Amino acid sequence: MSVHELTTADLQDILEYSKTLARKAGALIIAGSDAITSAAGQPTIEGKKNSVDLVTEYDVKVEELVKSEFKAKYPEFGFIGEESYSAGVRPALTDVPTFCVDPIDGTTNFIHGFPFVCISIGLIYKRRPVMGVIYNPFLDHLYFGLKGGGSYLLKGGPSALPLKLPLSLSAKPLPTLHDALIAVEWGSDRTKKTMDAKSSSFGRLAGDPEQNVEGGRMAHSLRSVGSAALNFSLVAQGALDIYWEIGCWPWDVCAGIVIAEEAGGVVSGSRDAFLESCKTGTFGDVTEAILTGRKYIVIRGIADTPNESGREVQQRLIKDFYETVEEVEPN
Repeated sequence: MSVHELTTADLQDILEYSKTLARKAGALIIAGSDAITSAAGQPTIEGKKNSVDLVTEYDVKVEELVKSEFKAKYPEFGFIGEESYSAGVRPALTDVPTFCVDPIDGTTNFIHGFPFVCISIGLIYKRRPVMGVIYNPFLDHLYFGLKGGGSYLLKGGPSALPLKLPLSLSAKPLPTLHDALIAVEWGSDRTKKTMDAKSSSFGRLAGDPEQNVEGGRMAHSLRSVGSAALNFSLVAQGALDIYWEIGCWPWDVCAGIVIAEEAGGVVSGSRDAFLESCKTGTFGDVTEAILTGRKYIVIRGIADTPNESGREVQQRLIKDFYETVEEVEPN
């Protein structure tokens, strides 16, 4: 295997190894959840770890497991992980294949026992996401995709039959935002400026313009799953129509980008990045700037209509979306 020129067979081997490793990491995530459950409600005593301490401990444990196994198997590959990045290890992207890993995505869910928690393993090659594996061990749902190879969902263990994404037999129509189920997240920045911007944006997305909500789109509804990676996966699956996020990092979205794209979805960045891509004809190309830009929007695959291609509908709906919401700068 040449680290500089990966073949399709190389990428397939990396995908299979990553799927196995994700399940191994999933077992450790479940162990962490059990530890948090056991600690919950116990009397507070000096030196006893609380749930936040345990999340940090298992975040580090899972990342170290994945990092060490990838290092042993693919010693020339790069590695970007949430915990190592937080600790100050911040390598720049190059053309070298680089794993991009969020060990536990959905940590608030993890603390509360809400079963939408996953490990997200992406691979960046020549500065583009090319592989994604996302595993939720609580539901035993494993999403995976390879650039140019489609994306799939495995439910019920590695011997189960992979289900091609989206789960519908063909792409469904999506005429307007009014028909959309949209994923949004409150995030960790709870300052007044951010909360005001998000609250007003969410209100316009959901609000009824005929009931005096100015700019209201009256979307079918809004959802907050609590995990960026699983939001991307659910868009790929077809269970969500759109997901919008500000403040995430590449390890939150790298794997999900591939899985969503291979299911017919389109990923873009900030409002400015989206508008620029429409001008230059690069709409849907997840460049390094978009991958690292911390502003993301993903829309599922959409059926063609007599008047518009599915791609044109995706572009129109993202434009409508960005005319509705207010962007803030991530902290």
